[in-house]
Amino acid sequence: MRGQYTLEYKPQVVRQVRDGQAISVVAKVLGVPKASLSNWVRLAAKGQLASAGDVQNARAVTPEQALLARLRAEVARLRMERDIAKKAAAYFAQDTLRGTPGSTK
Repeated sequence: MRGQYTLEYKPQVVRQVRDGQAISVVAKVLGVPKASLSNWVRLAAKGQLASAGDVQNARAVTPEQALLARLRAEVARLRMERDIAKKAAAYFAQDTLRGTPGSTK
């Protein structure tokens, strides 16, 4: 069964991508097919995100579901930032160790 999303939901998801989130991350966190999200982003860039067919197929998203989706995306963003910080710390720690006397290069 294909997922059906409201006209309010799609721009919220697209906004997360425009705010710097990777399409693959947003799609995975929200459970939206990556191809669908890519299409929404492309359509939004053209100003064609809302179409007549969407109104008939839209299902209601409760405020709780919207909040949950936003929080999941934020958690994914924070995890990504944490992972980047861990990798940077490991890189600089390794670089520091290489510069100490007695270490092998």
